[in-house]
Amino acid sequence: MSRDEKSPNGGSEPRKIPGKEPLRAPLPKRFYTTVAVEARDGRYAVLLDGRAIRTPGKRELALPSEALASAVAAEWEAQGERIDPATMPLTRLANSAIDGVEDRKNEVADDIAAFAASDLLCYRAEAPEALVRRQAESWNPVLAWAGRELGADFVLRAGLMPIEQPPEAVRAVQGALSGVDAFSLAALHVLTTISGSALLALALWRGYLTVDEAWSAANVDETWQREQWGRDEEAEAHTAARRAEFEAASRCLRLLRR
Repeated sequence: MSRDEKSPNGGSEPRKIPGKEPLRAPLPKRFYTTVAVEARDGRYAVLLDGRAIRTPGKRELALPSEALASAVAAEWEAQGERIDPATMPLTRLANSAIDGVEDRKNEVADDIAAFAASDLLCYRAEAPEALVRRQAESWNPVLAWAGRELGADFVLRAGLMPIEQPPEAVRAVQGALSGVDAFSLAALHVLTTISGSALLALALWRGYLTVDEAWSAANVDETWQREQWGRDEEAEAHTAARRAEFEAASRCLRLLRR
């Protein structure tokens, strides 16, 4: 690579050049033969050739559920000649839970609750009427569920002006997250950030919504736009990647219960 093709700060990260794709580091070669799961101190470690995997933070990759550990192990077993992290969403989520959430669970729970203060479900379109109706049909039942199950009653508004939600509604969401384990919080945080709704994440976790129902509710506006203006290949690729992460987080929550 020539000097002109490097980033402006002089680093090795390539900048985009018209007509050229940025160079990417090659994927690491597979260095192991066997993958196994072993019970250790009340958790389940994933082993490569008999040695425990370490997270990027150098902690042991040990999971609270044997079912989740087996699913993570299956991701490692499925790797070919090279290891592609993009095909290992549960491993990435486990790394995040261990390295990024375990020591700051309260902070992560508060971040999820902060989404509830500006939750997607509370901001409604002013027009057209068909979209207004579709939002109501998808979102009102979830808000009603939050009122019944969480004791959280939220204010709705048409338009994009900020809404000052009742503090007790946000506290109710915080209460629902109190004492939740790091792996569940990591998964809930992914669901919340992708959907823009802590309420959809909680409704999915608590079993009120299926994955398809939660995803459909999170994408009411995008689906409407696609129906009006047609499909866009780049946008659909981005949506597919988001959905894969959404489904992996949901699967993590299911496996934690087994």
